Amino acid sequence: LPACRDSKLFIKDLHFDEVPVRIYLPRVPSASKRRGVIFIHGGCGMFGSIRCYERICRYIARKSDSVVVSVGYRLCPEYKYPAQTLDCLTATVHFLKTAENYGVDPGRIIVCGDSAGGTFTATVCQELVNRRDIPKIRAQVLIYPFLQGLNFNLPSHQKNAFAPFLSRERAVHFILKYLSKDCSMKEAVLAGSHVPESMNLKYSKWINPELIPEIFKVGYKPPLPTSFLPQVHKETKELLKTRLSPLLAEDAVVCRLPDTCIITCQHDVLRDEGLLYKQRLEDNNVKVTWYHVAEGFH
Repeated sequence: LPACRDSKLFIKDLHFDEVPVRIYLPRVPSASKRRGVIFIHGGCGMFGSIRCYERICRYIARKSDSVVVSVGYRLCPEYKYPAQTLDCLTATVHFLKTAENYGVDPGRIIVCGDSAGGTFTATVCQELVNRRDIPKIRAQVLIYPFLQGLNFNLPSHQKNAFAPFLSRERAVHFILKYLSKDCSMKEAVLAGSHVPESMNLKYSKWINPELIPEIFKVGYKPPLPTSFLPQVHKETKELLKTRLSPLLAEDAVVCRLPDTCIITCQHDVLRDEGLLYKQRLEDNNVKVTWYHVAEGFH
């Protein structure tokens, strides 16, 4: 939808350091500074837009009496990875610096995103933990986020391999397309052949079916061992970087993250990534609120 008149909101299309944003400001004056929400839409970095998320952002602004900034990051393949993350980072930093211009308390700004928007949200929060020249993000909201490209054989990948909309195969296909990689490597990545054994061992403390609560592992069968393919690893190294796989960040980063809300869905291939990140955050004494949609899909 285009920006249109709303009886309860002022809606403006702006640019934050050349990144397009749409800002939703409650019309009713506030006695104190309002909260701010930076909303980053999903769509695998290839789909979606400010216009697609118009209703959602208006709803959040009205219901929470907050100023919402919807980020219109550039999409691939026209703009190659990591342009999407960098745009989200740029817009977030700009809003943190200028929040008071919009009647927002800089200390009460959250970042929120769904699916790939959840990935960008997690990455932005991680990349800002060491910044001292801007206010700290108050909280992050991750709605069924993609958080790791190491293991596509977790219980939720197996259980929901053929779930509507986002199947296991389609998820990896989209990720490879997003990274501008040859999609013929899909089967090797699905099997885990892109990860050297040393890396599997290193990250098994964080990404492991054993860490998933038993209630979510009914019927799970461990996959058969697979051979490491060095060429596939070389071509898909971005999958194992924290910018795309925030679940692989070191504890020194994770322990400094803001309060977090994680939303997972039962019938979602990405369900277990949210569960694993929840565990990591809690292990690092980060306050986590978890909401699970028992009948939910991606």
